[in-house]
Amino acid sequence: MNFCSSCGEKTTRRVPDGDNRPRDICDHCDTIHYQNPKIIAGCVVIDDQHRILLCRRAIEPRYGLWTLPAGFMENGETVAQAALRETWEEARARPTLDRLYVVTSIPSISQVYMLYLAHLNDSPFDSGPESLETRLFSLDEIPWENLAFQTVRDTLHCLIEDLESGKFRLHCEDRDDSQEAARV
Repeated sequence: MNFCSSCGEKTTRRVPDGDNRPRDICDHCDTIHYQNPKIIAGCVVIDDQHRILLCRRAIEPRYGLWTLPAGFMENGETVAQAALRETWEEARARPTLDRLYVVTSIPSISQVYMLYLAHLNDSPFDSGPESLETRLFSLDEIPWENLAFQTVRDTLHCLIEDLESGKFRLHCEDRDDSQEAARV
């Protein structure tokens, strides 16, 4: 950040008094500009036959590859609301949330993924504006070589293990993967 969003004056990157990290600080009004990680919220949607709802991306990065319906959380919404909104926007589905299922922190790109396990029931689905195609995949049909992100791959592995064991738990992982793209 070169200029203050409060007054427009120049900023300097330095450690504020009482802090331990460099921040952008306005040299004129002393506003400290904090930068925090982005939260990616979404759903791991399964139907009664344990098929998984995936969306083929119509946007960059990773155009044309398959992903879970997820995206950036907006101000003024809960994580659950963001997960459901993103699922509607990308897959035109309105699943029933079960539980928070996966939390993955990727500090190298300043993102935290929070994915809910959700059930499709008899809800219809279709492609939203950010998806070329949306469909249900059985476990043996998952397009592993065409998945957009490592977080999606890891989440689907967790789901398969949990479906096989019949025990669902919260999966938490800290990753440092500088190859992960900046957008689910």
